[in-house]
Order: sequence, then C-alpha cells, then structure tokens
Amino acid sequence: MADFTTTFIDSADATRMAVHRMGQGRPALLLHGLFSDANTNWIKFGTAARLAEAGFEAIMPDWRVHGASEAPVLPERYPAGVLVGDALAMVEALELADYDLVGFSLGARTAVSAVIDGLTPRRLVLAGMGIEGLTNWDRRAGFFVDMIDRFDEIAHGDPAFFARAFMKTQGIDRVAARLLLTQGVEPIDAAQLGKLSMPTMVLIGDEDRDNGSPDELAAALPDARVVEVPGTHMSSVMKPEFGAAIVDFLSRP
Repeated sequence: MADFTTTFIDSADATRMAVHRMGQGRPALLLHGLFSDANTNWIKFGTAARLAEAGFEAIMPDWRVHGASEAPVLPERYPAGVLVGDALAMVEALELADYDLVGFSLGARTAVSAVIDGLTPRRLVLAGMGIEGLTNWDRRAGFFVDMIDRFDEIAHGDPAFFARAFMKTQGIDRVAARLLLTQGVEPIDAAQLGKLSMPTMVLIGDEDRDNGSPDELAAALPDARVVEVPGTHMSSVMKPEFGAAIVDFLSRP
C-alpha cells in the first residue's frame, strides 16, 4: 500500500479523529458513509489506490463513532451538524485550500452541508445520494434508529437484518450511533443547493435508490450530472467502475 499513513486530529470539541492518507498529489477529501469507515468505503475495494495511481492524495477521515475515531457517548457532543463541524475542522487542520471533495451516502449529505457552510472544493462527487436523502433525512434516519432500538430482536428476513449485521461487523457503539442519528445530523434547506456551484457528479449504483432520486438531485444543482455504475447502495462501492468514475471526473481540468 503506497504512501499510506494514519494520523489523528482533534475536532472543535476535542473528539479525536483518525485521518488516513494515501498517495501524493492533488488532495481529494473522501467522506465515508454511515456505519462504514475509510477502509470499507475507500481502501478495501481500491478507490483510494486508483486515486493515488492517478496522481491524487486520498485523504480519508473516519467520522466520530466510526473506524479508529472516538465515539463519545455524551449527548452534548452531538449538536446538529456535528459532522459538518468535523469536516470543517478537518479542512482547517490539514490546511486544504485547493482540493476536491467526495462523499458517499451520509458522507455525501455532509459534503452538501459543508459546501453550503463555506467549503469551496474545485469538484464535488455526491455518491449514493438522491434528493430525498437531503430533504427527508428523518425517514432514512428513522430506519436505523429503529434498527438500533430492536438490535437484539432482529431476525433473518427482517428489513433491518443486513443493516444490523453491518453495524455489528463494524463494531459501532450503539449509544453513540443513536445520538448521532437523532441529534447530530442537520436539516438541509433545498433553497440553499444553489451554493453548490462547482462541477458535481452524482454517482449512483444502477440498483440504488435508497436515498431517493439521483436525477432530481442533479437537477437541483447548478452544474451536475448523474453517472451510474453497477450495484446496490451497499455493493456499488465494491465495483471497480465506482473508483474509475471518481478518478475520471476528478482528473478533468
């Protein structure tokens, strides 16, 4: 694994966050999805390596509650927009000025909010995201909160079975995850989407509509297009076409 390092930074509330880096070149900040981590979304299936080979530095934080980052269990550590604050702190601590921004699922949603709040990446990739994932987050979050609340009762065949299995495999703290889902994710005002003026790719699996319509999301943005790759919401990140599409989009002038 070429040029791979892991360091830690402190967010504004002193939560310790892991930052994994691979490659040398133009920075690409990659924000992973819910219950995942940098390894699962970006490293394990080759996306980070593809970026490194193409002359990028893949910068991959683990969100609080995820991966090698801390998972505080005090409610006051989860104000609305806490992940946006973590993303802003990351950009400041790493002194990123000219960079690209890529998010998957919850990471894509957070990237949208972070740009609305002032981040200015050259190019933006919103993967695994549709319009409803921005404007009707309560429905999506409710599914996972219900799963956490019924964690020990869920049987095979239950719609929440695979989500529970993934969360368990990832070693996610249930108390911290519930706080993040119920308190920490901010509402998004669709009227603010015009602030995402940079070229944007809405990258979606051809069987993935978990977060609503990618076409409606692209239509709501000033300069966006939809690119489909094979896969469902969970499997699309495993496909070589996923990383290849990101490299192709970010490599454009």
